Amino acid sequence: MEINGLPIIHHDGYVCEFPMKHRFAMRKFHGVLRFLKTDNVISMKQVLEPSAIDPDFLKLVHTPDYVERFLSGNTSVEEQRLTGFQWSTGIVSRCRLETGGTLLAGQLAMEHGIACSTGGGTHHAFPSHGAGYCLLNDLAVTAAVLFKECQVKKVLIVDLDVHQGDGTACIFSDNCAVFTFSMHCEKNYPLKKQMSDMDVGLVTGITDKDYLAHLHSYLPWLLESFRPDIVLYDAGVDPHEKDELGKLNLTDNGLFQRDFYVINLCVSRGIPVATVIGGGYDKDINMLALRHTIVHRAAIKVNISVLL
Repeated sequence: MEINGLPIIHHDGYVCEFPMKHRFAMRKFHGVLRFLKTDNVISMKQVLEPSAIDPDFLKLVHTPDYVERFLSGNTSVEEQRLTGFQWSTGIVSRCRLETGGTLLAGQLAMEHGIACSTGGGTHHAFPSHGAGYCLLNDLAVTAAVLFKECQVKKVLIVDLDVHQGDGTACIFSDNCAVFTFSMHCEKNYPLKKQMSDMDVGLVTGITDKDYLAHLHSYLPWLLESFRPDIVLYDAGVDPHEKDELGKLNLTDNGLFQRDFYVINLCVSRGIPVATVIGGGYDKDINMLALRHTIVHRAAIKVNISVLL
C-alpha cells in the first residue's frame, strides 16, 4: 500500500455519543489527530481509516458467547458495571473500529516497519468478559489475526501502560508464540494480577531515570532472546506525573524517551512495531490528547532517522 510517510490509523468513529463527565475521556481520540495536524507532525495523506473488525476475528480470542452477547446488547448489568460502560450501539461500533484500527496498524507495520493508531490498548478485556474500560482486546485480536493470515510466527506485546495488561496475559497464557511483557505500577489496578510472560511491577512514585533504567535492562534481552516478527506496543501515558490514576511520576520528556527507545530499538533490529495509545486520565482533555501524541512524535523521529 502506497502511503506518504508514517502510517497513522484513525477513524472519527473512535468516538461515540457518551457522557461528557465520564472518567474515560472518549473525546481525546479526536484531540489526538487534531494536535498531530495543527502541530504539523503529520499530514492527512498519512492518515488511513480502518474498517470495523470482523466478528469472526473477535472469536479468535474471545468466546463466541461473549462476542455475540456484546454485539447484540445482551451483556448483563453486572458485566457492564465491570467494564465501566453502559452498553450502546455506539459503544459496539467504536470498539469494532478501534480494534480494526489496531489490526490495520499491525498489518501496515509489517509492510512499512512502523505504524501508529490514534486509539487502542484495551488490554483489560478477557476472553469471556470486558473490564476496566476495555470491551474487546485489540492487541490480542491483532496478534491472532496476524497468525491466522500467516504474516507472523512470533509476537511480542510490550505493554507500558501503568496498569498491568491482565486480559492480554490471560488470553495468551498457554501460547508460546506470543510473549507478553508488562511493566506497570504494582500497587494499582487490577488488584488481582495475572501472570504475564514477564511482569515488572514498579514502585509507586518512580521517576524518569529509574523507570527508563528498568526498561533498558529488560527490552534488549527480550528482543534478542524471543526474536519476534512484530512488536505490538501499548504506549499508555498514565505513568505521567499528572495522570489522575497512574501513581508514577514520568514527565513528558520521560514518556518521549520511553517511546523513542522502544520504537527505535525494534526498528534498528529490523522488527516491525505497531503502536497504540493505551490509557491516560486527566480532566483537561486537551492536555491529555496532547500527551497521547508523544508516541506518534517519537515514531516520526525514528521514521525520519531511518530514511536519512
